[in-house]
Amino acid sequence: MSRGTARVAGMSVFDPQCTSREVLEHATGRWGALTLAALVEGPLRFAEVRRNVSGVSDRMLWQTLQRLEDDGLVARTPHPTVARRVDYELTRLGRPIAERVCDLIDAIYEQLPGIVTHQRANGTGTAPSAENTSD
Repeated sequence: MSRGTARVAGMSVFDPQCTSREVLEHATGRWGALTLAALVEGPLRFAEVRRNVSGVSDRMLWQTLQRLEDDGLVARTPHPTVARRVDYELTRLGRPIAERVCDLIDAIYEQLPGIVTHQRANGTGTAPSAENTSD
């Protein structure tokens, strides 16, 4: 077993009853991963997170932030202002996970030209145009 999937102190992500599996789902699901990555640069207001995580509905983003907050990965800080303001930021537990999500995103970017070539050769996927793979 690799170090990433080794059992730690009786925990196993392969056990459906283990908390690690639920946290993995929250952190690496589509909206969770993108939300964590958006918060790496610092605290954001809800609308700023939504702009960064393009395509997510308000309801889904709220649920995602709530799950990440429940897991201790994100902190919610309400501010006592006339116009309601809430900031979201990574916690000390969430930062290393978010940084690794960003590492995964970087690895995908590095491999994207080959992935697109493979998809085109096999007629699979929704490969973006070549100009979008050079970013």
